Amino acid sequence: MYMHYCEVIPKVNIGAGRDTLTYHSSVSLNMGQLVEVPVGKRQVLAVVTKSVNKPEFTTREVAKIYKQKLPKHILDAVSWLHEYYKVPLSTILQTVIPAGMGKKRRTRSDIVVNNTSDKPTLPLNQYQEQALADVRSTTSSTILLHGITGSGKTNIYIKLAKDVIAAGKSVVILVPEIALTSQLIDRFSTHFDNLALIHSKQTEAERHLTWECIASAESPMVVIGPRSAIFAPVGEIGLIVIDEAHEPSYKQEQSPKYNTLRLASFLANKYGFKVVLGTATPLVADYYLAEQANGAIVSLKETAIEDATPPGISVVNLTSKTDFSKHRFFSNQLLSSIEKSLANGKQSLIFHNRRGSASLTICGECGWQALCDQCSIPLTLHADTYKLTCHTCCKNYNVPTSCPECHNTDIVHKGIGTKLIESELAKLWPKARLARFDGDTHSSSTLDRLYQEVQSGEIQLLIGTQILAKGLDLPKLETVGVIQADANLSIPDFGSEERVFQLLSQVIGRVGRGKNPSKVVVQTYQPDNPAIRFGVAQDYAGFYNYAIKKRRHDGFPPFSYLLKLTCTYKTEDAAVRGARKVAKMISQKYPDVVLYGPAPSFHERPGSSYRWQLTVKSKKRSRLLEILDENLGPHWQVDIDPTSLL
Repeated sequence: MYMHYCEVIPKVNIGAGRDTLTYHSSVSLNMGQLVEVPVGKRQVLAVVTKSVNKPEFTTREVAKIYKQKLPKHILDAVSWLHEYYKVPLSTILQTVIPAGMGKKRRTRSDIVVNNTSDKPTLPLNQYQEQALADVRSTTSSTILLHGITGSGKTNIYIKLAKDVIAAGKSVVILVPEIALTSQLIDRFSTHFDNLALIHSKQTEAERHLTWECIASAESPMVVIGPRSAIFAPVGEIGLIVIDEAHEPSYKQEQSPKYNTLRLASFLANKYGFKVVLGTATPLVADYYLAEQANGAIVSLKETAIEDATPPGISVVNLTSKTDFSKHRFFSNQLLSSIEKSLANGKQSLIFHNRRGSASLTICGECGWQALCDQCSIPLTLHADTYKLTCHTCCKNYNVPTSCPECHNTDIVHKGIGTKLIESELAKLWPKARLARFDGDTHSSSTLDRLYQEVQSGEIQLLIGTQILAKGLDLPKLETVGVIQADANLSIPDFGSEERVFQLLSQVIGRVGRGKNPSKVVVQTYQPDNPAIRFGVAQDYAGFYNYAIKKRRHDGFPPFSYLLKLTCTYKTEDAAVRGARKVAKMISQKYPDVVLYGPAPSFHERPGSSYRWQLTVKSKKRSRLLEILDENLGPHWQVDIDPTSLL
């Protein structure tokens, strides 16, 4: 019998610096075909990359051939990620292909959302029409749609998607949070058939069935989801929209540590379609690069509703005792605005980027501080469970009744978290319906689950972290309160000011979208800080000019490339020795790069280990890739183009 030979990428690490293996089959296999092959004593999923001639060594036979295959653009994405980020192919496949491919699933009718409306026309104002025309006419494959909050960027996405679907191609819409998928599904489902939602919170069966449905679709689809939806196996892709493109969640923090924006731009360049990066607060580095691309920026500077009433904004200095005569962390202005909104039947949103009830537990006598015995970071009090929790390793501790060092009973809990805000608001307005949205929210009460009650205004008081600052359209919202706008300014990272500006500007942008009056109260210890000033004014141009000048002076992106190297050992001595050894090698072999460290990582002790860090800066990205080709060993984690150095 004539045998066909092929090279495959197994979905497991095969070691020895190899990424592919060769097998034979009695039938010819196409590139991208999913198969099952024997690796050692196991049967593992793999993808065929190419046909090859009969090798000189003995090969094993492909055990199973699946009907599904990866589209060519996904294979190209896998190859590009492998080269651009120096990540093993098997690791990338674990992200691309869902688990449980070999299992039989019960079919479901709710995998695809189909339009049941009369597909209403979508009127655009003159500014949206001009922006749409500019996007359509630009020759650049990557377009930065810089639209202020409330400018109606989603309407433009829908119009562009209709163009692409009419041309027989599929559309991928990416969002930074699973919570935002409900809002987009609600908007898109009135205009499109064949709408699929794919995300990591789906069960294995749901994700598998959705993946198969997309892969086998005979007509173009609109796929909506967070970062990993870029790997949806649509047949021919014609548009990728990345909404809220400034969000750090588009950079994966686990291997493969890829940036979704870079991957989307690569695919658009190679296949000749467009990527639209929609945001009111573009990343400073992305805006600079778009400027250099001559005309890849499309601006939308007016709200979708003409003559929208801008919110009244009050900035309250947290050091002013007279402004906090009624409550210790709700200013008089904020309390008054919430009371007025409740009386008007409107919503209030209280934003604070800290979870829990109190971020610090100390002894009032000797200053002892409650730290995680594994991570050595401060424990956060969660008053609802009355436990101290480490937000790094998630270990829980009992709240001490006395100091373990001086035995004094004066244990003090300091700081403000969303759970404390929730409990205080419940005391002040016991009849109001409130909901808290943060990393501690129960799966049954997440924002995507309660979207209809939030959107309709049935929930009157919204409390939460950054999840509430991302792209939500809340027509009943009248008051926005920011408990401490400068909470993250002290973080020692080159992007901390940018993140504070983005969050503040975005959360203020939840109001001022219609003609009804609204109020924003911003509480801060640093009212004169540029990030606060520009954020309150929603002045992106002012912040950009300030930040790009600072980046150029300090030599941070976009004026350099960064590589973060982190070693993890069981003992601190071993971590220090390992970090110094690699630092010495880099200094000797690569004298043209800038090396920071070795130094303890921001979270030095995750669990029972120790982490030390090196940061390498270079004008040439290729130089950093050369360092990644060095055999650093199993104790090292690498992150090229990190969004943060923490």
